[in-house]
Amino acid sequence: MSIVQQLQQAVVKSLNNLYNQLFTEKDFQINLTKPEFEGDYTVVLFAILKQTGKTPDALGQELGAKLTQDYPTLFTQYNIIKGFLNLTVADDFWLQLLHKNYNDICYGKHAMNGKRVMVEYSSPNTNKPLHLGHLRNNFLGWSVAEILKAYGYEVFKSCIVNDRGIHICKSMIAWQLFANGATPQSTNAKGDHFVGQYYVKFNEEHKRQIAELVATGKTEKEAEKETPIMLATQQMLYDWEAGKPEVMKLWHEMNAWVYEGFDVTYKNIGSDFDKTYYESNTYLLGKKIVDLGLEKNVFMRKEDTSVWIDLTADGLDEKLVLRKDGTSVYITQDIGLAQQKYDEYNINESIYVIGDEQNYHMKVLKLIAQKLGVGAANAIHHLSYGMVELTTGKMKSREGTVVDADDLVQEMIDTSRKHTEELGKVKDFTENELVELYNTIGLGALKFYLLRVDPKKRMVFNATESIDFHGFTGPFVQYTYARIRSILRKEVYDASKPISSTLLKNEKEIMVALEQYPSVIAESAKELDPSKVAIYIFNVAKTFNSFYAELSISKAESEEKKQLRLQLAMMTANILKNGMQLLGANVPERM
Repeated sequence: MSIVQQLQQAVVKSLNNLYNQLFTEKDFQINLTKPEFEGDYTVVLFAILKQTGKTPDALGQELGAKLTQDYPTLFTQYNIIKGFLNLTVADDFWLQLLHKNYNDICYGKHAMNGKRVMVEYSSPNTNKPLHLGHLRNNFLGWSVAEILKAYGYEVFKSCIVNDRGIHICKSMIAWQLFANGATPQSTNAKGDHFVGQYYVKFNEEHKRQIAELVATGKTEKEAEKETPIMLATQQMLYDWEAGKPEVMKLWHEMNAWVYEGFDVTYKNIGSDFDKTYYESNTYLLGKKIVDLGLEKNVFMRKEDTSVWIDLTADGLDEKLVLRKDGTSVYITQDIGLAQQKYDEYNINESIYVIGDEQNYHMKVLKLIAQKLGVGAANAIHHLSYGMVELTTGKMKSREGTVVDADDLVQEMIDTSRKHTEELGKVKDFTENELVELYNTIGLGALKFYLLRVDPKKRMVFNATESIDFHGFTGPFVQYTYARIRSILRKEVYDASKPISSTLLKNEKEIMVALEQYPSVIAESAKELDPSKVAIYIFNVAKTFNSFYAELSISKAESEEKKQLRLQLAMMTANILKNGMQLLGANVPERM
């Protein structure tokens, strides 16, 4: 039980006894005491003044006296400032917590809760390589999955690969027109990059042909649909759906090139999946559910034989679920896949990590699933996140203006090398150690920067800012961890020696921060927000650096103080490492 939970229970019990009324934890707030005031935690009294009939000072005096009297091992003193009751927690509480957990690498993790959750993320298209937007998606999904594990869930990571449809055919047609038989092997190119070039080529050629048709008197809208290259692409899609052998052969071959490239990227960025679904296998899943929906009158068939659902009563509109030619749309296959996930894994919750441009689609999916009684429909949760933009503006795949994930990762590694070499502290590293260090810093900087922002917010990526060793960055946390490990290599903790029985101000500040870690994991899991972990470990690193600047470990004023501070350093290092790992980042032992 966290200190805040203990405080809440103590305050509720004291209020009930003092005023013979029923209070709950929801009736008041408990916050960390502001640095300029004495105390550790503050009870905000204003919300309960009317219920008690007391003035702020009177209520504070009565409640403070009751708490220190009834809980002498928890509270040592109190003070009241303008409706705020500031409580000082006994040193012994913090010291017991420290001694119990200073070397516990699992501190902060919660017991298994018996619930199963699937987190779907990445969702790449096989017509282009992963880009910066995919990186935010992958890092979010992976981190949320790990945070949910730490909170006690059994977690399954999944990915749906969009491997069919008109966009895939665009790359295929362009390859037929322009490649002259070239392959990734013959051009020494990474497979996903190779195929992505032809998606860009398609759009370049499509624009050229549109201009030609417009010059003959066609409107631009007409020209877009009637260009030879677009007509050929649509025919290829029909041929694919009909299973035409030569089209299927090319489709399998080009997708294989892309998957080989994806595997390299996923390995480099540390993304993994327990289950990968392919749209080519799932796009027919929803058809049976549509038939069931028609029987239940959830869906309606229109005169042209297309099938719709009317969601106007739910504040939305009518939604197509089956075309008049009997082919499915995205929402149809998503309904089918939602049911398949439930059938295969018996999940209690299903989390979709998808950009905020799909908010409407996800609302429709959940509503339809609820009306049909699809498994775990009420537990469908859209983790909607904002797009990543560059300092130069938005990215566009079809124009080839995206930031390629592989290029960005390499740029971050190269930048970490440059910054580290400028500091001149790696002369005793071997070449292999340097390669590992630069990868650790570069990827740590990238992941921390993309995860430090609330997922719901759009963000601008700034590569230079992300790797600043002194800012709100991953390298700052990594440097603090490496600094602590250096201290611990020089000053070995001796468990047989006693530690100090009192805490100085800076010692207590770091201990108060460390105690919050389990609560941060809980809050981050409930809100599906890794930024809370990022912000927390950054603040822990800052607090430790302030502590270490004020209080020496090697030259502590007594042996007891030295052993106490070594325990604080060990617990801090464990939490920094654990927290960074929840974000998918490693920490170096030396830096």
